[in-house]
Amino acid sequence: MTEQEHKVSQIHDHFCRAVVSDPVKAAGLIQEQLPITISSCLSPELPTLVEGSFVDETLRGLLSDRLYQVRILTGQTAFIYVLIDHKSHPDPFVAWQLLKYIVEIWKQWERENAKWTQLPPIIPLVLYHGVSQWRIADEFLALVAAEEGWQQYLLNFQFRVMDLGPIPDQQLSRHPKLRVCLLAMKYATRDKQQLQAKELIIEALLEAPEELPLVFRYLSESYPAYDEQVLREIVQRVLPQEEEVMMSQFAQENVQRGIKIGQQDGERQGETRMLLRLLHRRFSTLPSWVEKKVLDADLDALAEWADRFVNASSLQDIFGDDAQIAH
Repeated sequence: MTEQEHKVSQIHDHFCRAVVSDPVKAAGLIQEQLPITISSCLSPELPTLVEGSFVDETLRGLLSDRLYQVRILTGQTAFIYVLIDHKSHPDPFVAWQLLKYIVEIWKQWERENAKWTQLPPIIPLVLYHGVSQWRIADEFLALVAAEEGWQQYLLNFQFRVMDLGPIPDQQLSRHPKLRVCLLAMKYATRDKQQLQAKELIIEALLEAPEELPLVFRYLSESYPAYDEQVLREIVQRVLPQEEEVMMSQFAQENVQRGIKIGQQDGERQGETRMLLRLLHRRFSTLPSWVEKKVLDADLDALAEWADRFVNASSLQDIFGDDAQIAH
């Protein structure tokens, strides 16, 4: 993942976690998305958020999660595990990820309930807002190479998938607060449709104006089609009394982002010049592909190549297979 892709993933991660961390929005999501055979058995009280994440550290940013404890009408406890997929294409191994995280949830529960006799049910729900339509099987056994007739002896579970793309905008949710957030998530990954979605977003915000600060920040960070003029119009039409405060805050954050980007660019340029100077001293004339690769690299790659340079006797020692391919 490039540095820019990582930043975009973090923006999605922060917003989506904020949305599903709200018990009211989570209750709406659970009520509307789980099968009636499950949702009808749940107590009407709001779900309780369980702090922490079960996603592998290497996948955080691409995947977000929230775990909720709910009460069954019989008085027993159950858990709803929401996994949010930010990738542009569906993850064919999501069932494997779910299995690992469900086991971790049970292990955590076991540590807190040493004298258990039965495990609590954990219902997985996948929320996906990528561009490509979700066409991955919704059960674990689809990943297992089993012979016919073995299924009854193998572990299996199904999971619910909410793919925002194919859902009509007006049907994303009956709950106004949840609907406007899902609408923002849906078009955040659809750059070419963002301007067309402006009126839909404004209409949804007018039904839940208290969501404007959260949604506004997400729009400003993840909607490249929305410039200052578009963002100002949204504020003016939803909460005009907040225009001065919100646009002032937007301007300050833009300046801070600009300073941070400038600092990173300045640091990257310095590292680039230093590495090229060292390469020229050791290898004299450099192939054109080397200079291009170094000039296009991010800070992480430059730092790694600089570390390799110390003991390198060839360009391949520094750039690995890329040097061999270039030959």
